Amino acid sequence: MSAPAIRQTADHLCRVSAAPPSRPGRAAARLGRMAKRAMGWAVICLLALVAVIAGPLPGVGPEEAVAAETARAVGLRFGMHPDKTRLVIDLDRRVDFRAFTLSGPDRVVIDFRNLDWQILDKGENSGAGLIARYRVGLFEPGVYRMVLDLSQPSQIDSMFVLPAQDGLPPRFVVDLSRTSAQSFARTTLKGEPEDRFDGTKVAAAPQPPAGQAAVAAAPILPDAARPRARTDGRRIVAIDAGHGGIDPGAIGITGVQEKSITLAMAKALAQELEKTGRYKAVLTRDRDIFIRLRDRVAIARAAQAELFISIHADSVQNPRTRGLSIYTLSERASDGVAAQLADSENKSDLIAGVDLSTESAEVTSILIDLARRETMNLSARFAGHVIGQVQPHTELLTKPVRSAGFAVLKAPDMPSVLIETGFLSNRQDEKVLQDSAHRAKLARSIVGAVDQFFAAEQTWSRL
Repeated sequence: MSAPAIRQTADHLCRVSAAPPSRPGRAAARLGRMAKRAMGWAVICLLALVAVIAGPLPGVGPEEAVAAETARAVGLRFGMHPDKTRLVIDLDRRVDFRAFTLSGPDRVVIDFRNLDWQILDKGENSGAGLIARYRVGLFEPGVYRMVLDLSQPSQIDSMFVLPAQDGLPPRFVVDLSRTSAQSFARTTLKGEPEDRFDGTKVAAAPQPPAGQAAVAAAPILPDAARPRARTDGRRIVAIDAGHGGIDPGAIGITGVQEKSITLAMAKALAQELEKTGRYKAVLTRDRDIFIRLRDRVAIARAAQAELFISIHADSVQNPRTRGLSIYTLSERASDGVAAQLADSENKSDLIAGVDLSTESAEVTSILIDLARRETMNLSARFAGHVIGQVQPHTELLTKPVRSAGFAVLKAPDMPSVLIETGFLSNRQDEKVLQDSAHRAKLARSIVGAVDQFFAAEQTWSRL
């Protein structure tokens, strides 16, 4: 799948089929056996729906198409009064926006259409008054998201764009005032925001009864719209570069961001896989953009990937902790470090202002139950191959194969692992992870593990 095709998949996830993958051959047979062991194709269809979300915002196309109409943010400042805080962003022209609030933690989220933040600091910055801190990053093509972390529950009193006048540029203004926790909770958005950029606060939409939300969002596509099975004989491997866009991930000792390391490593691995001629590499992101955890899995499934590899480089409190490790899915973490990392990675959506409260607990429970079966065994086997291949070439964490409840590993029909390539909180790891030669060496080792995995699968299928 080409890079434009992957972008289209990421931007139009509402087209992902709710039907089980149609890939013929051994992989499909394996999925069939898994379905029989669980509760039939009906469950598989239901599980597939967890990965399906609403499509992109109407009218938002690739960056190239919107560049001509892009506004620029040229300044930002705060005004504080008793129990109130004003945020002002200076612009060079008017801009369309939408806003909503989320709880757990309390946040105000503002999406700007076609707004260039290049001259202002992206990432996380200190706020003032009712705004503890704020961060800005690319949410999806054509849309920058600003997340205001609140120091206490606050309501949006007003939000508007002032036209240029009296020598002053156009200004975006938002006024916040203190409110009670109960009042704030009543105004928070549940589910996806409405596709509106008319400058109004997005209201919370009525929610369907528990257990029906995922089903209601499941468009059944005609066969012609479904992904085609591979015809060139290559196995399909999905590579997920962790974090991205508004979510920088871990920050290294020298300031390097995890999202940059993971993208560089993912591209190196994709290049090595493609070079063999045996594999088609599918990147869940090929640039600095935020993609929700469940969307990453959906992209891989839409491409009919047979293996999912998520790349990370995290940070822990102990600066002496270093080395590569690999994680598979389990309902309970194998140890404290695994639990800490899973909790950190699973919060990526919260960092970017995405509401997770509408996930069905029942569907998630079924998902974990099914994933325990053959897919988890295959994931563990691949993890063992990876460690065997990389051990001669890099430092390993003590007990390098671990398990925890990583959200990005929960595809029911696709062996999945998360590789922590090292720790940015350790000076040595941070240094080698920025070395392209080291990344290429790791990539070649992982390709060796992929070779072993698929060769062994052919042996198992003949038994």
